[in-house]
Amino acid sequence: MPTQDLPADRPVTVRVVPMPADTNSMGDIFGGWIMSQVDIAGAIAAARRAQGRVVTVAVNALEFKKPVFVGDVVSCYAEVIRVGRTSITTKIDVYAERRAATQNVKVTEATFTYVAIGDDGRPRVVPRAKKKK
Repeated sequence: MPTQDLPADRPVTVRVVPMPADTNSMGDIFGGWIMSQVDIAGAIAAARRAQGRVVTVAVNALEFKKPVFVGDVVSCYAEVIRVGRTSITTKIDVYAERRAATQNVKVTEATFTYVAIGDDGRPRVVPRAKKKK
């Protein structure tokens, strides 16, 4: 199995090791478990950009490319790809480090959309991005 380079241009957002309780009836990691990790990673990126609370409003795309196994180190790389008035869309790439990090395999790609919400639970305007110096 060919190994792939992990994204060097962005930091890991979430890293976790799946356990036997996370498997489906065939012994692979349950897709819903992976989707949960993807949603957490996307929400972290969106909340940072929104400077506050966000809620998931759409799973725009979710593609499982390869299975994930117990003991893999699963790394989610999330980045903001679009900012609307109240919404933020993120792209999440998921890699599995297999066999003591001798192989890196892209296992999932996704895009999720979140809405920034205020203390009242209603949508709020996403603040303008801070300019980099």
